[in-house]
Amino acid sequence: MAALNPGGSLVQRVRPYVAVFDLPLALIILLLLSVGLVTLYSAGLAIPGKVTDQLRNIGAAFVVMWLAANTPPQTLMRLAAPVYALAVLLLVAVALFGTIKGGSRRWITLGVQIQPSEFMKIAMPLMLAWYFQLQAGRLRWHTYAAAAALLAVPVFLIARQPDLGTALLVVAAGGAVIYLAGLAWKVLAALVVMGCAALPVLWTMLHDYQRERVLTLIDPYHDPLGQGFHIIQSMIAIGSGGAGGKGWTHGTQAHLEFIPERTTDFIFAVFSEEFGLAGNLVLVTLYLLLIWRATSIALNAPTFFTRLLAGAITMIYFTYAFVNMAMVSGIVPVVGVPLPFMSYGGTALFTLGIGAGILMSISHFTSTVRHGAGSHAPSWGVAA
Repeated sequence: MAALNPGGSLVQRVRPYVAVFDLPLALIILLLLSVGLVTLYSAGLAIPGKVTDQLRNIGAAFVVMWLAANTPPQTLMRLAAPVYALAVLLLVAVALFGTIKGGSRRWITLGVQIQPSEFMKIAMPLMLAWYFQLQAGRLRWHTYAAAAALLAVPVFLIARQPDLGTALLVVAAGGAVIYLAGLAWKVLAALVVMGCAALPVLWTMLHDYQRERVLTLIDPYHDPLGQGFHIIQSMIAIGSGGAGGKGWTHGTQAHLEFIPERTTDFIFAVFSEEFGLAGNLVLVTLYLLLIWRATSIALNAPTFFTRLLAGAITMIYFTYAFVNMAMVSGIVPVVGVPLPFMSYGGTALFTLGIGAGILMSISHFTSTVRHGAGSHAPSWGVAA
């Protein structure tokens, strides 16, 4: 019968690999990618090839998303420690003989040029979720102290590159795992107070350009033709969009090249100018749906490891979207954080794709366990 119906046989073989895709999550991501491509086309009118390159990036992101979605959570647990160790080693290699661009040492050439700090956004929550799974049932203060040390090492290496934006995202991901693992509110409040008290010391440790960004946030008009120029033009673009926007490809701030990095970190300013408040409400709704679906997957995850991991990835998505929109709007200092699934670029999209695939893996194997897969059910025990 299989020979007489090869089409049906092929469908049956392919179906298990496609079934891992979480349809609500995949649909939300596709909508965000579509909005991103439309905006990128307008933002990159004077830069040929941007849309074509981004389509290739999206294709690569879907490949790694599919691979991650087909990786069982127990396999992810086994990979956690080796992936974290490799990512730390690469960060050390960057510090020793990395490539310098724009005053920052963030890249290393291994056949191709890579930015190891991007991988830490996934490696960090993987490692901490695995660590807390191993310590489940016997969590003590020293458990959290050790987790903080695991977080502090890569954050220090990334911050000294310097790359404050990526360091912030790694802190958000790792901090989410530590908090969700049961860190007491009193301890968290004490850490916040200590952090505020340490601000004068931290200020002296910042690079000159980082201090300038903070001062520019407070008063962008103190240097309107220098450090404040970009954020002023970005806010003008957002405000000039009004309620309904100027129309697709009709944004003057973008096409007269007043907006910096308009295809990457500042693509939200282009979108706001052309689609206005109405478009922003739609975009924010899409991001809220993304956070809602990721949170739902985290809440329904069957194990401590998968709940922590899904919660951390949710925090990554939230931090990406919030920090980028707030940065472009002049609410927080400018840091290198792209708008998820919209900004042009391969590395960040690659990381976001892996995160989405892990969420889909957790969702799929959660459904498998709940519906009873008999002998085919995956093992959810702690990885050896």
